[in-house]
Amino acid sequence: MESLKTSRNRWILAFTVLIGAVLIDQIIKIYIKTHFIYGESFTLFENWFKLYFIENEGMAFGMKLFGGGKVGKLILTFFRILVSAFGIVYLVSIIKGNYHKGLIISLALVLAGAIGNIIDSIFYGVVFDDINGYVATWFEGHVVDMFYAPIYEGVPADWIPFIGGEHFVFFAPIWNFADACITVGVAIMIIAQKWFTLPSPSIILSKQSSESKTDNSSTNNL
Repeated sequence: MESLKTSRNRWILAFTVLIGAVLIDQIIKIYIKTHFIYGESFTLFENWFKLYFIENEGMAFGMKLFGGGKVGKLILTFFRILVSAFGIVYLVSIIKGNYHKGLIISLALVLAGAIGNIIDSIFYGVVFDDINGYVATWFEGHVVDMFYAPIYEGVPADWIPFIGGEHFVFFAPIWNFADACITVGVAIMIIAQKWFTLPSPSIILSKQSSESKTDNSSTNNL
């Protein structure tokens, strides 16, 4: 009975994080898309944190695949879909295997981030065709980015090599909530290696066994 309750709680935890993060991401993006003009910014915290509406056809933090363009965009979109489909199956296997809650949360965050950006890529080119600044069909939408929070922006002292005396920005990318979910999820997995590690993807192909439950029971309960 306790095992069933524990399993149910992990299902609830995983999909609460997953669905909640995707909803938050989309609410923010739709608001920015419908209330900001492309390139418009709004300061949240003086000299540090701004809402800055841009869009990109690439990956997280504006990186592009194969230099961007239609082919690169389509390849990236379908690659995201395949990876996310695998991620969902993998997450389900983790939940069924009764793994550590921290692992479930981190995987759910990474998957939510991927799905959030996939939604932009699949639908935004058509759903927002009346306000887009570009022409696109299904699977060609640009990802909406809006958070600009450089760690440092200013003019370093002249004596500093390469950057001295010139305007310099450290961590200039503009990102979104989905990117943040991916980053936080990966960070949790790296920092928390003492408590849990990623199991082999082969767990997808194997049935849940009592041995798996026994091996993980000492570390799974928080």
